[in-house]
Amino acid sequence: MTAVPEFEFRTSSACKYNNNDPRCVEVATNVPGKVAVRNSATGETVVFTAVEWTDFMGGAKLGEFDVTA
Repeated sequence: MTAVPEFEFRTSSACKYNNNDPRCVEVATNVPGKVAVRNSATGETVVFTAVEWTDFMGGAKLGEFDVTA
């Protein structure tokens, strides 16, 4: 039986972590073929395939998800 590796999360250096308001996004890319994104305040995690993550990042860089309101 092969052990499932645990995600090793890291926080962006752009995140201004505040103990009174700990809202940062953490990302883990250490598991081959997977990218996990976690909310530092709640611990809720969403896992993407590497292809899904690449497609999302490409769209983000093109402004597809910019908030206009």
